[in-house]
Amino acid sequence: MKPTGPIPADFAAKDGELVIGGKTVSALVREAGDTPLFVYSREIIAARIAAVRAAMPERIALHYAMKANPYPPLLEWIADEVDGLDIASGGELEQARTAGFLPREISFAGPGKRDRELEAAIATGVTLNVESEGEAKRALKIGERRGVAPRLAIRVNPGFEMRGSGMKMGGGAKPFGIDEDRVPALARTIVDAGAQWRGFHVYSGSQALDPQAIVETQAQVIALTAKLADEADVPVPHLNMGGGFGIPYFSRDTPLDLAPIGDALEQQFAQLPSALQDTQFAIELGRYLVGEAGVYLTTILDRKESHGVTYLVTDGGLHHQLAASGNFGTVVRRNYPVAIANRFGEEATGQASEEVSVVGCLCTPLDRLADNVALPRADVGDMVAVFCAGAYGASASPATFLGQGPAHEMLV
Repeated sequence: MKPTGPIPADFAAKDGELVIGGKTVSALVREAGDTPLFVYSREIIAARIAAVRAAMPERIALHYAMKANPYPPLLEWIADEVDGLDIASGGELEQARTAGFLPREISFAGPGKRDRELEAAIATGVTLNVESEGEAKRALKIGERRGVAPRLAIRVNPGFEMRGSGMKMGGGAKPFGIDEDRVPALARTIVDAGAQWRGFHVYSGSQALDPQAIVETQAQVIALTAKLADEADVPVPHLNMGGGFGIPYFSRDTPLDLAPIGDALEQQFAQLPSALQDTQFAIELGRYLVGEAGVYLTTILDRKESHGVTYLVTDGGLHHQLAASGNFGTVVRRNYPVAIANRFGEEATGQASEEVSVVGCLCTPLDRLADNVALPRADVGDMVAVFCAGAYGASASPATFLGQGPAHEMLV
């Protein structure tokens, strides 16, 4: 038998059913019309945003990393809850503007921006985090042709990486950003060209659960950007310090403690280098804000046995939940938190009565949602809930694989 990850503490049961946003899962599925269904809780996201703001220094702005979940109703709602938005494509720029984000609130990163994306960003007035000397040159040329001074920041590839992070985004050879030793010369070029200089963006890693690792990285980011500003003799109007705050997906993962991160930042801000005294600071968070607020609901279509293994076959799968299937960068597949949604809570009372594997409807052995887990006995028509589904779910999965099509989505 294999363990599952911890079910987020925000969820409760009513009459034996999982409740999300005050509604039972059966009511939500009736409202949506069918499963598979992603449900995102506005209340849980709001509580997470409030917790971040309470823990962090007042000086730091909170940005939402749109790639975590670009569901339009969620974007429209969160626009009033955060201070900025970080995007990574021209398509996301269009979605961000439709959702109501103002150009000055948007920053655009990503290592492969097309000329048409650069032009759209410059015309709209968002900040471009340039990721190479060539990209900066193209942006300046487009700005000159349009008679517009583009808003440019430099994404820095630092010489360090975030210790313990799930995905390394900095340190050594990376496609992201500009190696730190080349940054001062480019910063000087951008300023001398008459662009609107917006400072630096440093994102070194993601999905970290060790607060001390985040504290160390943030201190390194502050020291590095002050050094770069001094070497280039440029101000730092804005510093996006990245994020990296993780959530517990797997057995033995523990929730991130925000308090030491906020306390350390407060101390850092009290003794900032002179180059950063007037800097506006921001952190960008995606999964940490929305990941635990999402649940993926999928209906059991068949119950079968093979060589002593019981399989629950659902109408969902990796085409909607690629990460939960273990095919989104995980080296060793581990189980996300799962439950039988219409028998929710029985696991906690010791009524988990059988060992099963939950699989999807796709014709591939990769389509697994849970391996050899203990769940209450379930049959055709019951629902499986996969938790931690609010980030890198629907938009990060191959919905058209085998002609299956997208899942329903709801913000409640």
